[in-house]
Amino acid sequence: MCNNLRMDADSHVCGRTPDSQFVELAVEVFGMLADASRVRIILALRDGELSVNQLAEAVDKSPAAVSQHLAKLRLARMVTTRHEGTRVFYRLENEHASQLVSDAIFQAEHSLGGTPRHHHTRNEASA
Repeated sequence: MCNNLRMDADSHVCGRTPDSQFVELAVEVFGMLADASRVRIILALRDGELSVNQLAEAVDKSPAAVSQHLAKLRLARMVTTRHEGTRVFYRLENEHASQLVSDAIFQAEHSLGGTPRHHHTRNEASA
């Protein structure tokens, strides 16, 4: 439970302090996403559920390899399943994994130097 919650400061929102009990769990989340295939799977699932074969095609991996990654993502509660007959469809458990991946890609764009593409889009939208 969050005993250090203060309504007047964003930095003290539950789980966002350096001494948070969730820091180690957050590191595990980053570790789960420290694999290009799993990041690609998260990206492929942003628009809705897909079967293993559809995901395999989308990320250019074998269905067996994708199944192994999906099992890990499922254990980490990043994806969930829906069964339809003998087929299994995967979808994101919530928006957080997708947001983490998007933010990581935005950060990666910064490493290229110059003004990242995602900043151009924001500036053009507000003009």
